[in-house]
Amino acid sequence: MIRALLASLCLLTVPAVAAAAKPPVVVEFYTAQGCAACAEANTFVNELADRPGVVALTFAVDYWDYLGWEDTFALPEFAERQKAYLTPMSLREPYTPQLVINGASEASAVEPEKVEALLEAAARTQRPAPDIQFIGPRRVDVGSGPAPRGGAEVWLVRYDPKPREVVVRKGENRGQTLEQRNVVREIVRLGRWRGRPTAYTAPEAKEDGLETLLIVQAPAGGRILAAKSQTAPPPRPPVMAQTAAR
Repeated sequence: MIRALLASLCLLTVPAVAAAAKPPVVVEFYTAQGCAACAEANTFVNELADRPGVVALTFAVDYWDYLGWEDTFALPEFAERQKAYLTPMSLREPYTPQLVINGASEASAVEPEKVEALLEAAARTQRPAPDIQFIGPRRVDVGSGPAPRGGAEVWLVRYDPKPREVVVRKGENRGQTLEQRNVVREIVRLGRWRGRPTAYTAPEAKEDGLETLLIVQAPAGGRILAAKSQTAPPPRPPVMAQTAAR
């Protein structure tokens, strides 16, 4: 009787473990503080950032800076990453506010119904993914699994999990205070993954308090094969000045 009960409890826990191991849906939000439509989209994306099973990342681009306001979080590599999706997504040019979902589909961030349908489809069609393990602050291991021909790319994304408020003083959003969530501060390509267990070395974070997302992705703006987050490590203690003995 007891053995049968224990066996049934073990069976009940298997689906829960499997569900916990399911990779998140990665949403890339391409935006600019100087883009009028992006201010409205921020509210929707901020809601996505709180949704279980979703990692929503804010990638600030710089190609709208000429409108009068230089985005305070934009880096050239973020716009380059967005451009990599043009051919796979059959787009002529990049735009904002854009959401890219698992590297496989895209929609305007001001079309929430379409985005919700794409999120549901992405969660429903998740494929088996290689295991990802963070070994300390600087090492990441990716396990074995099916890889595209020629291998996949491994990306390290570091983002600020705290809400960031920006007062825009020029341009289309002049006078507005924008709240942005999960603002990406750096993205680094760690190397290639060819389906075999591989260890990668991550660079030291440029800022304290950043969370990390590792992405395994088909090359040239392809589908995201696996992703896993690592919470921010505790702040580094201040260096104490040493007083020389007299």
